[in-house]
Amino acid sequence: MEIFSAKYLISSATYKQCPAADKPEYAFIGRSNVGKSSLINMLTGRQKLAKTSATPGKTQLINHFDIISSGQVGWYIVDLPGYGYAKVSQKARNNWGNMIESYIRKRESLVNLFVLIDSRHSPQAIDLEFIHQLGAWQVPFSIVFTKSDKNKPGATLRNVQAFLDALAAEWEELPPHFISSATTGEGKKEILDFINSLNRRIGKS
Repeated sequence: MEIFSAKYLISSATYKQCPAADKPEYAFIGRSNVGKSSLINMLTGRQKLAKTSATPGKTQLINHFDIISSGQVGWYIVDLPGYGYAKVSQKARNNWGNMIESYIRKRESLVNLFVLIDSRHSPQAIDLEFIHQLGAWQVPFSIVFTKSDKNKPGATLRNVQAFLDALAAEWEELPPHFISSATTGEGKKEILDFINSLNRRIGKS
């Protein structure tokens, strides 16, 4: 699948302020500074589409991007605030948490949630807990292991396998997963093909 057009549409403070749920949408979430904006820019081929920052917690709203791909198929990419550490007040973190949960659980057009995991690290409790919560909510999701270029290939594969093994301890079936690098473009084709297959499944291509 090729993306022909990608443009910023709107930032929303609550899921009720989001655009009409008339297109399939694919949301991206992960711990602060996991490389979410860089991944979105890599997938769309627009280096300044999503704003990147070295400061954790930069994304504070639900950001919609309007996408047109092969066959003039329209859909949304959604950039969600990160979970976990950020230099903001506890009240702000609580507000983010409520906003994210409401969007994930109530957004009717959400087809898949991409959960980003930093491939440089061994399994982190906060990521595992978030994924287990998605299971309890019965939210469809897949996993993207980011920053593969920052590791030796063997280290990336070990960390990915360790994370999948940790999930397998409680999950009968593992979700789809991808290894990516915003620097080298690794994973771009696989992730876009996955989105295309989901669009086809719901009759949007």
